[in-house]
Amino acid sequence: MRLTDRWIASMFLSAALVVPIGAMAMPTPQDDRERHEQQEHQRRYYDQQNRDYHNWNNQEDRMYREWLAERNYNYVDYDRLDPRDQQDYWRWRHQQDKRQRHEEHEEHEHDRR
Repeated sequence: MRLTDRWIASMFLSAALVVPIGAMAMPTPQDDRERHEQQEHQRRYYDQQNRDYHNWNNQEDRMYREWLAERNYNYVDYDRLDPRDQQDYWRWRHQQDKRQRHEEHEEHEHDRR
């Protein structure tokens, strides 16, 4: 009987030591700002053609809406967009980045003269 009592006591002691570690394993956001940041990091997309990742944040959403407007498309959540249109968006998005960098370079060169 004593062996059984010791075994049960050791199980309770082990559980008491393991539970706090398990509770710390999954930290939860403490406020709305942290929760929002965590959600933004969770919306991350892989662009297969350019082999890079894109975080979906406010700037990306603004650019996406601009792309939709240029094509006269009604708003569709990116997740529901046809895969070919998704690739078209990322192609357009990279072209926009290149165009913007080129314009910034031209402005810089013009200012130096």
